[in-house]
Amino acid sequence: MELSAEQTQRYSRHLVMKELGVSGQEKLRKAKVLIIGAGGLGSPAALYLAAAGIGSIGIADGDRVELSNLQRQILHSTADIGRPKVDSARESLERLNPDVQVKTHPGPVNAGNIMELIAAYDFILECTDNFPAKFLINDACVLSQKPFCHGSVIRFFGQVMTYVPGQGPCYRCVFKSPPPQNAVPAAKQAGVIGAAAGMIGCLQALEAIKYITGAGDLLTGQLLTFDALDMDFQKISLQPDPDCPVCGPKPAILKPFDCEQPL
Repeated sequence: MELSAEQTQRYSRHLVMKELGVSGQEKLRKAKVLIIGAGGLGSPAALYLAAAGIGSIGIADGDRVELSNLQRQILHSTADIGRPKVDSARESLERLNPDVQVKTHPGPVNAGNIMELIAAYDFILECTDNFPAKFLINDACVLSQKPFCHGSVIRFFGQVMTYVPGQGPCYRCVFKSPPPQNAVPAAKQAGVIGAAAGMIGCLQALEAIKYITGAGDLLTGQLLTFDALDMDFQKISLQPDPDCPVCGPKPAILKPFDCEQPL
């Protein structure tokens, strides 16, 4: 890769690192990362991936910007209220780094389109805010042999884990199935600190960068939890579930589906 003078300056803090250097920057430039959810987690993740020089970033989201989003969804501004989130996200990322190609995927992500959606990407960030979506993305990534990073946040608390095919458990191994409807309060009811969402989204971006460049160790087989009240991080070791219906040796889930259904 031959960097321009502007690119050499832009990525200079990467180029001096032995874990990255020119070869690592080239890997980032060639990479394609899909972010599903342009909200509290997807916003910081997208900004840092664009700043890092990821060559192609996909943004999938079907919502429009609301005033209540702006406390934590830093891709969007007051002037964007009412606009599709994918449009304001694209403009924010293009302003930040014109090197990056941003592809938008407006509309809901569902069982009918997710396999085609993720096919073109090297790594997926699951930045959604509801359990059915998290399980849908997990199942599709496992079935497609796509690595992905899960993130979630509520109030002052968050968690991150990464799935790489053949390395450790998937999300369904750990959490089995979505809780009953209304059993767990959503951020709208329980609240969320914007900076906590920012922390988790940044960790997801780091997982993508490390996967692409091969630097460091990923959160495969581990759940990283974050308690902002006590500023406490913990790693919980995880094991694959031999009876997992999607990644186990005898899978019962052979294609993604919307909502939980009896297997």
